Amino acid sequence: MKCTILSIGDELLIGQTLNTNAHWMSQKMNEIGIDVIHHISLSDDKNDIINCLNNALATSQVVLITGGLGPTSDDITKDVLCDYFGGTLVFNEEAYQNIERIFALRKRLLTDSNKQVAYLPDVCKVIQNKNGTAAGMIFSKDGKTIVSMPGVPYEMKGMIEDGVIPYLKETYDLPFIF
Repeated sequence: MKCTILSIGDELLIGQTLNTNAHWMSQKMNEIGIDVIHHISLSDDKNDIINCLNNALATSQVVLITGGLGPTSDDITKDVLCDYFGGTLVFNEEAYQNIERIFALRKRLLTDSNKQVAYLPDVCKVIQNKNGTAAGMIFSKDGKTIVSMPGVPYEMKGMIEDGVIPYLKETYDLPFIF
């Protein structure tokens, strides 16, 4: 089974942030018998995201995406994926309760832009984020799995371990690794 990792964020491309996520996810996929064949860093641009996703789906059964799920104007990944998979953004009460919990823990004021993070595509399986506000999303297309997660490393790692790996093991007949 093949996997492509798409890392979305201009901060990666300008050298502001080192992409440690792709390295870590590759190790985790290898541990469960999934071969990572591409690491692609791309900009926060709708056309780039769509083109890279199309290319990834042409060669891989699993596509892992990080970045672009926050409340800022350049965080467009969720909207692009919603359109790509033919969905509609709907309010997710569990995601909103999680956002409220995180803001209360951090003693921060919850703004309207933060509330928007609780709107998720109705065509995905939601992965709640125990460590942050942006939920992860699992999409299926033609027997392939596309997972979108936040770019914040500790948030992504929690989702991979608690949600993504169990989902992949349940969905696919993965080889036994000794």
